Amino acid sequence: MNKREFIRKGFIGLGCFVSGFYGLKTFGKDIFNKSIIQPTPLPPSKLDKWSIEARYYSQTARGVKCRLCPTTCSLKENETGECRTRININGKLYSIAYGNPCAVHIDPIEKKPLYHFLPSSTAFSIATAGCNLACLNCQNWEISQRSPKETRNYDLMPEKVVEECKKNNCQSIAYTYSEPIVFYEYTYDTSVLAKKEGIKNVLISAGYINKEPLRELCKVIDAANIDLKSFDNKIYEMLNAGTLEPVLNTLKILKEENIWFEITNLIVPEWTDDLEMIKKMCEWLVENGFRDYPLHFSRFHPTYKLKQLPMTPAATLEKARQIAIDSGIKFVYIGNAPGTNADCTICPKCGKTVIERRGFRIISNNIIDASCKFCGEKIPGIWK
Repeated sequence: MNKREFIRKGFIGLGCFVSGFYGLKTFGKDIFNKSIIQPTPLPPSKLDKWSIEARYYSQTARGVKCRLCPTTCSLKENETGECRTRININGKLYSIAYGNPCAVHIDPIEKKPLYHFLPSSTAFSIATAGCNLACLNCQNWEISQRSPKETRNYDLMPEKVVEECKKNNCQSIAYTYSEPIVFYEYTYDTSVLAKKEGIKNVLISAGYINKEPLRELCKVIDAANIDLKSFDNKIYEMLNAGTLEPVLNTLKILKEENIWFEITNLIVPEWTDDLEMIKKMCEWLVENGFRDYPLHFSRFHPTYKLKQLPMTPAATLEKARQIAIDSGIKFVYIGNAPGTNADCTICPKCGKTVIERRGFRIISNNIIDASCKFCGEKIPGIWK
C-alpha cells in the first residue's frame, strides 16, 4: 500500500461517506436554499447535467490518463481519479464537478488571504467537493475529501455564478475552499464569462497542476493565493500526498504570465516548523524573483488527522517572519494569530504603515496610485 492509499483508506475508516451541508456550515449562510441538489445514488456510468468532458486527458492502452495535475491518474472504465471528480466513461474522461458547488459564500478578499488585491472588496466564493491532495491537516476535509456525488450541492452554472456575483456587488469570484484545480472546467468557463463582465477571477489553490492547463487558466484569472505547504519533498508526500516541484513550477509560471499572486505557508508543529527549512524556502523565493510577492505565514489549529498537535506557537510564527524579512522578502504577514500585529502592510522604503488591518477589516489605506502616500514608493499589487 502506498502513502496516498494509506491516507485515503484511513479517511474512509473515519466514516467519510456521510452527506451534509459541510461547506455551508463552515462558510456561511444558505443564500440559495431553493437550488439545493440532493445527493443522488447514481450508478458510476450515469452522467447528469453537472458532468462535462474533461479538457486535459489522453487515451492509452490501459484506459484514459488524466493530464490535469501531476498525479496523472490512469483510469479504466468507470474508475474515478484520486481527486474524486473525474471518471472514465466509454473511453472519455468526464468531470462531475461542474455547476454543482457545495459551498457558496461572500467573503472579504482579505480572508483568502489576498492583502495586495482590491482591499476592502468582497469575493463571491465557490467550491465543489474534491481535491487532488490529501492533507492530514486539511481544515475543509468535509468537502475536499468527498466526491460531488456525496455532498448536497447548489445548482449554480457559470452564468448563474456571474449573475449572483453582480447581484451581490462583488468585485471578484474566488474559486476556493477545496481545490479549484479539480473543478477546472467549471472554474475556466465561469472565469471566461466573468471577465467579459469586468469581474476579476481569483484562484485559491495548492498549485498542484500541470504546466499546460495552468498557462491556459492564466488567460482568464487575475490573481491567486498559492499554498506552499513546505519546502521538503518527503514532507509533501507524507503530509499532503503530493510533491514539491510542481508547486514551485506553478509559482514561476504565474510570474511569467503576469498573474498577481500571494503565497501562504501554514506552519504545522512537528511537520513544517523547521526554521532552517523555512530559511531555505525564503532564500529560494528571493533567488527566483519573488521578493515583491507577499508571503503569509499561517497558524495551524488542530484539525482532521492532526488533532493531537498543538497550535503553532506565536514565537515560531514571529521567527519565521523575521527569517523571511532578513532573506529579503518585502511583505511578510502572519495569519490566524490575532494580536501579533503582523497583518499590516508596511512601506519597505519609509517604514510607515500604508494599510492598517484588524482581522479582515481595513482600518486605514494610505496607498494612492499604487504608491505609499508618505514617500511615493511603489507598492506591488492590484489596487483598483
